[in-house]
Amino acid sequence: MPFTIAIDGPAAAGKGTISKAVAAHFGFAHLDTGLLYRAVGRRMLAGDAPIDAAQSLTQEDLERDDLRTPEVAQAASKVAVISEVRAALLDFQRAFARRADGAVLDGRDIGTVICPEAEAKLFVTASAEIRAQRRFAELAPQGLASNLDEVLADVRARDERDMNRADAPLKPAKDAVIIDTSTLDIAEAVAAAITAVDARR
Repeated sequence: MPFTIAIDGPAAAGKGTISKAVAAHFGFAHLDTGLLYRAVGRRMLAGDAPIDAAQSLTQEDLERDDLRTPEVAQAASKVAVISEVRAALLDFQRAFARRADGAVLDGRDIGTVICPEAEAKLFVTASAEIRAQRRFAELAPQGLASNLDEVLADVRARDERDMNRADAPLKPAKDAVIIDTSTLDIAEAVAAAITAVDARR
């Protein structure tokens, strides 16, 4: 029987790291749905119309090594508010979610819109300040962030867009287990997630 784990949350809360670890623990396939939007955002920055890009995404688009830049992250947040873009990516995500061998999907609307019937739902969050510190630590060594204040402003701007968009806003599903990683290390956060999923199995 398919078993779907939906993991949502804002940028840099740790949901990607947790999702990969949870998928590995249970032997499930993993999909970072944010990569779909990053790939569309990157193509928009290259001059493509967002809707056209969403309708013609390829595996090659998802495997590019320039999808983690701040510019692409902001572009992803902008294309994600376009209803036609979300609709174009919906079927792909839902098909992945019902894989016979189990699936973990992480994003911002998995438990609320993409997979409302998911067997387990988690909402991973942390304070904006903590998330900005994490993102700065990730980007600064790559020369992609000049100061913490700018990163914090970007995090808050992205939260504002994601939480207040008309279509599929970022919010916990009513039956999601909320995991606040502000004071947790990676091992503690992963353990909390696995415990929450085990309770639904």
